[in-house]
Formats: sequence, structure tokens, C-alpha cells
Amino acid sequence: MNRRTFFKWSGLAAIATLAGGITARSAMAANKYYSGPVSDHFDGTHFFNPGGEEPRGSFDLLRWKFGNGNIPWPDTFASPFPQAVPETRVAGDRVVVTMIGHASMLIQVAGLNILTDPVWSERTSPFTFAGPKRVNPPGVRIGDLPPIDIVLVTHNHYDHLDLETLWVLQGRDKPHFVTPLGNDTIIRDKVPDAKVTVMDWGGSETFGPGVTFHCEPCHHWSARGLGDRRQALWAAFVFETPAGKIYHIGDTGFHDGINYRAAGEKHGPFRLANLPFGAYEPRWFMKSQHQNPQEAVEGMQLCGASFVAGHHWGTVKLTDEGIEQPVEALHAALDARGIARERFRPMRPGEIFEVPGSRPA
Repeated sequence: MNRRTFFKWSGLAAIATLAGGITARSAMAANKYYSGPVSDHFDGTHFFNPGGEEPRGSFDLLRWKFGNGNIPWPDTFASPFPQAVPETRVAGDRVVVTMIGHASMLIQVAGLNILTDPVWSERTSPFTFAGPKRVNPPGVRIGDLPPIDIVLVTHNHYDHLDLETLWVLQGRDKPHFVTPLGNDTIIRDKVPDAKVTVMDWGGSETFGPGVTFHCEPCHHWSARGLGDRRQALWAAFVFETPAGKIYHIGDTGFHDGINYRAAGEKHGPFRLANLPFGAYEPRWFMKSQHQNPQEAVEGMQLCGASFVAGHHWGTVKLTDEGIEQPVEALHAALDARGIARERFRPMRPGEIFEVPGSRPA
């Protein structure tokens, strides 16, 4: 095997852990991360989406990756915003979101500094030499972060759970990690002294005066390699705070809007929703795991969000669409529904979003 072919297949293996192409042998593996009672989304070995779809397998992965639909990205995609130096704390009725990149955001509310799915590594991959590579630097230097109180890890894909970054944050701030079932095992393998709260769908935990995190369903899956498919849970979260409610989704398929409706009925309306809207083509392969911009806009309406911080685009190439296509499709979807563009903000690294306290008339 020549060097070019080796790197091509190494990159494909990295993408496979992110995009669904895992071999069937994982279905026979015992769960290495979690053991617990059977539930409506856990069969005793694997987690699943009730009434939903499983990710596609290896044959479809190859069909996709060797197809002709890919639109290349540039090697660099600079943000118009300089790297930010966030405030130390935000209090009162303020909610401030600072974009790091992809699904990594700093959310400051009620005196707490919350990091979501923090990734400062160059690649979102099990390899340091291959796999999806960021095309812009993190929007905040890790040394410029304020003290981090809570690190939320929504699931274990490499573009959301970066163990090297978690190890650095532990040494820096010793934050409180929050994650769905099974992911604590992965985190503690790298950060054995981590303080971790583990949550199942429907669970809740209080983290300060008037601040409660609720763990809610989303339509996704999990894997770190070739033998652990769906052995750790994925989830969305609702932050209930004195400044209003925030609905955070790291990754999800639209799933006919089922989870959006349920979150809206249970917790809504929301001052802010953090919604993914990139990494969605081709639809025949990605629909069950990544929503597109039109679906994200519909989800915004279904859950009753006044404003949206849009993420999961423009930092690492995971799928076929061009780098700016998500924003173009997002604006078209907002315009078609008569929604002001400023209500759904496609966040760029270094961008700071001071979330308004009320929806514009």
C-alpha cells in the first residue's frame, strides 16, 4: 500500500467513527462502558432511538465516500471575528455565548461558565495524522478561557468528545463534567480524578441556585471505534436558569420533530436554543443522524426558541456539502418562513452573542 492510499484509508476509518460506517461485529460485543436496567432506549447492551433509525453500515459508507457528490473545502476558512477574550463571569439576566468552533461553545449564564463539547485538538479523529482537520483555529485560546465550572459532553464522537482537551481542562480548572450514560467511563480513562455527573434521558441535576440541567432525548448514535457502536448514550440538555431556559443539542437527526415537540411541551419556551445545522449531505446517508438547515429552522419553531446559536458547521469537514452552503440554506429557510435572520445566528469562531431578553416584534 502506497503512502497516498494509506492516508486515504486512514482518513476513511476516522470518518467512519463519526458518520455511521461501523462493522456489524460491534452488534455482538458486550457493553464496555455501561451496565444497567433495560429501558425504552436501552436493550441491555445497546442504546437506541425509540421508533427511530439506526445509522447506516459499512457498505453504505463506501457507497457514499466513493461517490461523486463531495464539494471540496478550502484549506483555511478564516473567521471574520478575532479570537475572543471572554468576560470572567456573567450575572443577572444576561446570557452570553462565545463560539469556539464546530460544537464547542462557551455559555455564560447565572454566574456559571459552561463549555459544550470542547475540542481544541487539530483533528476530530482517533488518529493524530489523519481524519477531519479544522480549517480555522479555536475562537478562544484555551489560556484565555475564564474559569470553567461545567463541561457538558453530549456524546462520544470525536468531534464532540476530545480527551486531550478534557485532560487540559481538568488540570486547569477541575470542572464538573456532565454527560449521558457510559461516557463517564471514557472520560475517566483519560481523566481518572474527574468529577462526573452521569445522566439518563429524563434525569435532572441542580448545579447552583436556580440552575438545573435536564437530560433529554435526541436522535443520534455513538461510537469511538469498531467495537463499541451505541454502547454509550447521546443526549440533548435543557439548562433551566434564572435568566431563562436554554435548549442545547450537540448533534441530532430531525426525527419528524418528535424530540423538539416533546422538549417544547415539557420545558419550553426557550430564550435560546443551540442547534446544529451543518454536516448533512448526502441526505440518504445523513438524515438519521444530522439535521439540515431547513429542519433546524423547523425545530426552532417546534420547541419555541426565541433565538438560536447555530453550530456544527464551518470548522471540520465531515460530509459532502460546501463550506458555506449551510448558511446559504439557513437564510433561505428563514426567509421562506418569515423569520428574521438575526434570530438564528450561524456562529463563527470568536463570535460573541449577547442573547436578547425578548423576541423581536
